[in-house]
Amino acid sequence: MVNRKELDPDKSPSARFGQLLRTLRDERGWTQDELAERMGCSGTHISAVETGRRPPTPQFARSADRVFGTGDRFERMSRAVRYTALLEGFPEYVAHEARAAEIRLYEVGVVPGLLQTREYAATLEADAVRREAITPEQADERVELVVRRQATLACIPSPLIFAVLDEGCIRRPMGDPAIMEAQFDRLLAFAERPNTVLQVAPFSMGARRPFSLPITVLTMPDRSLMSYAESAQRGHFERETAFVLPILTAYHQLQAEALSQAASVAMIEQLRKGTP
Repeated sequence: MVNRKELDPDKSPSARFGQLLRTLRDERGWTQDELAERMGCSGTHISAVETGRRPPTPQFARSADRVFGTGDRFERMSRAVRYTALLEGFPEYVAHEARAAEIRLYEVGVVPGLLQTREYAATLEADAVRREAITPEQADERVELVVRRQATLACIPSPLIFAVLDEGCIRRPMGDPAIMEAQFDRLLAFAERPNTVLQVAPFSMGARRPFSLPITVLTMPDRSLMSYAESAQRGHFERETAFVLPILTAYHQLQAEALSQAASVAMIEQLRKGTP
């Protein structure tokens, strides 16, 4: 085809969405106008989405899933496209997190998103707005994403969630005392769930702490492994099991060195009461 724009699916979530749309359309031998007729839009709109010039709306994504019989695949991918305030790699990670059978996470400095209260998350993002790192609209977007991700905790069957928090996560004040008290309550409630394990990696671990940056390992229903790690500027989502296995091994070592859940809960309860 003349002047057919080549797509790089690794460039952005929009490019991945557009490539899949084009691939499935080509497999069926449909033109853009023929697909547009089935989806109730224009051929120009199809072209713009396929080439990444126009982001897919939720309605467009649901229509694509209906036409191609792809379940909610396009809808999940469209959510990744909309999360423009997020680090590279994170939207793709979020889509897989929602389907994971087991989630293992380690966080440094702040309580991880899956365990944050809305107020804690809002305080964290408000400071990013103050520093002009993000816009107020992007801050709202991030907070709403935290809330949506936490729906994972309520799904049935629930994933197993292992959370190891560096001691700095619970000692770093965030907002006023009421916000921290509510956050401590959230952590304690998390530890009581039948599908969770909460541990604190104390400062006394010193060099025995295997990670210096946040890390998450996902075990999918088919037992495949994925990982996500990030720095201040970018994130990296890894889908090759061979590269994830060493991270999983290090995570198990981290759990062995961290405080037990009972000792971790006791530390959080002491901080909640204002005891050093």
